[in-house]
Amino acid sequence: MPGRIEHYAMVGDLQTAALVGSDGSVDWLCFPRFDSPACFAALLGEDTNGRWRIAPTSGGRCTRRRYRGHTLVLETEWETPGGAVRVVDCMPPRGVAPDLVRVVEGVRGKVAVTSELRIRFDYGHVAPWVTIQGREVRAVAGPDALWLRASGHHEEVGGEILSRFTVSEGERVPLVLTWSPSYAERPLAIDGLQAVDDTEHFWLEWVGGISYEGRFQDAVYRAATGRPWNSSGGCSHCVTM
Repeated sequence: MPGRIEHYAMVGDLQTAALVGSDGSVDWLCFPRFDSPACFAALLGEDTNGRWRIAPTSGGRCTRRRYRGHTLVLETEWETPGGAVRVVDCMPPRGVAPDLVRVVEGVRGKVAVTSELRIRFDYGHVAPWVTIQGREVRAVAGPDALWLRASGHHEEVGGEILSRFTVSEGERVPLVLTWSPSYAERPLAIDGLQAVDDTEHFWLEWVGGISYEGRFQDAVYRAATGRPWNSSGGCSHCVTM
């Protein structure tokens, strides 16, 4: 089930955006533009309307969440009996194709993680044709195609694409979701880890161009980057959920 609207944080690339819940689920995303039909629409319905959840296999809401400084790089952390894990979400500056990058980082100990990807184009109405080739997934419906690339293997179960893996302290596992027209050639794969650094640099440069230094500087930075205001969603400085 989708969470309350104040439990969502946002990442974007100036041409579209994704809403990420405090349970690690992307419940809203329109590709390739803001005005495109959503491929994840659980925000307005049920999980079956499309979402992408990455979280500890044990589940639950995150314990901490924050943006990296004045950027739209989102960090979500969970504490589990076996250790701590972080998911870093961002949408890198737009290249040929739009990407949603999610990096799972081991913070402490070992944590079992599950990625649950349910793609439903046209606001949850259209289930795609899915093909899995090793570590790459292709989902096609009408004019749209989504490509999932990750270092692990995937399986389709009940219309959902599942990936299960364990991360240890210091380990980083990138997963990249890329949109392309279904009639176009296979989009080039990007380096998910490098994409996070590129995204952080992009937003720091963006904010660096703002000359205002008055008492409302933080508010101006928020307006420029589009970061949500509600701190109960973990969308400012580090907070405890």
